[in-house]
Amino acid sequence: MKNIRRALYSGTFDPLTNGHKYIVETALKFFDEIIILIAVHPNKKSLFSGEERYQMLSEVFKKSSKITIDKWDGLVVDYARENQVDALIRGLRPTGDFEGEYQMASMNKSLYPEIETVFFMTPGELNFISSSLVKEIAGHKGDISSFVPQYINKKINEKI
Repeated sequence: MKNIRRALYSGTFDPLTNGHKYIVETALKFFDEIIILIAVHPNKKSLFSGEERYQMLSEVFKKSSKITIDKWDGLVVDYARENQVDALIRGLRPTGDFEGEYQMASMNKSLYPEIETVFFMTPGELNFISSSLVKEIAGHKGDISSFVPQYINKKINEKI
């Protein structure tokens, strides 16, 4: 079995949460390089544009030379294949994530047999956080400061 050096963590990150950040920081202990791939869906209504999300993630992770931020509007496995990625990183919460993530990992393996999917679990204090809930709370002028990095909190408050 080959060593897994280059990993990819994909998502919409609309917005990036402390749960996402935890997954990245944990994965950095295991991989030489992590690509954070922003999924851009032209037909999906997002709070932030792909470019805004790219800028925000670049700011949050600017101190790590092991992290690259990129955007993509195709299949994640196609990006992984084109960029010689060894593993896909996925986060799991005890909110029913496993079945969908397992199905996605199985499909990705079928499409790209060389790829591995590695799951990281969020700790209890972060496992209820989701981007959707953060946006809903922020939309009602609620305090989201404990759910997102400080810079993201600032950008959300500017936007809403």
